[in-house]
Amino acid sequence: MTRRAPDPARTLALLWGAHRHEGRSGLSVRTIVSAAIEIADAEGLEAAVMRRVADHLGVGTMSLYTHVPGKAELTALMADTVLGTLYATAAPSAAGDWRAGLRMIARENWALHERHPWLLAATDGRGELGPNVLRKYELELAPLDGIGLTDVEMDSTLTMVLVYVEGVWRTRHSLRRAQEHSGQTDAEWWQSTGPILERVMSGGEARFPLGGRVGTAAGQEHNAMIDPVHALEFGLDRIIDGISALIAR
Repeated sequence: MTRRAPDPARTLALLWGAHRHEGRSGLSVRTIVSAAIEIADAEGLEAAVMRRVADHLGVGTMSLYTHVPGKAELTALMADTVLGTLYATAAPSAAGDWRAGLRMIARENWALHERHPWLLAATDGRGELGPNVLRKYELELAPLDGIGLTDVEMDSTLTMVLVYVEGVWRTRHSLRRAQEHSGQTDAEWWQSTGPILERVMSGGEARFPLGGRVGTAAGQEHNAMIDPVHALEFGLDRIIDGISALIAR
């Protein structure tokens, strides 16, 4: 089902606090968004509908619409709110140098997705330009400023890191759901599947010599088809190598 697009003017006004007030029931945009985040963290984004949020707060559903016009605007507010929890204690520019800054950005965003698995589903690629979206962008650009990159290269470098983190995290999330459905950890799945695969592929070494060799080595190393944490660190190292080469040129 396609999610209704939020009204840009109303959403931006809500994001930037133009309608901050508390109703007679004690409701406010903040309390509604906090309740919706609690529901989404526990049950997923689809569960955080207006009626569930109202039940969670012990109020009538219609009372929510005085503060938030609908699920689309609520989702935008939820995403901006959780982005505001990034870098609460230290900014990437304080990590030491640009390499350490990029590593901090990657790991902090990874941890954010771990805390709020619904976040990627809450954005459509454009995102709403709320205060925390812009704060995040400002803080994450800082380690790259003044190291020899153009402004466009700075933006592209940050985008590359964030897109890579999101892609690997999606793989981790898919594996986690597979574990929940199967009741098997990755290691247990590999231990049960590996011998079967070896039998059905009897003679497969001749047909797929490279894939057989490399796949076996990787499976034995990770005790699974893929280790997302290893993939994150390996890919981040290669990204940093590439940016170092770009700066040197």
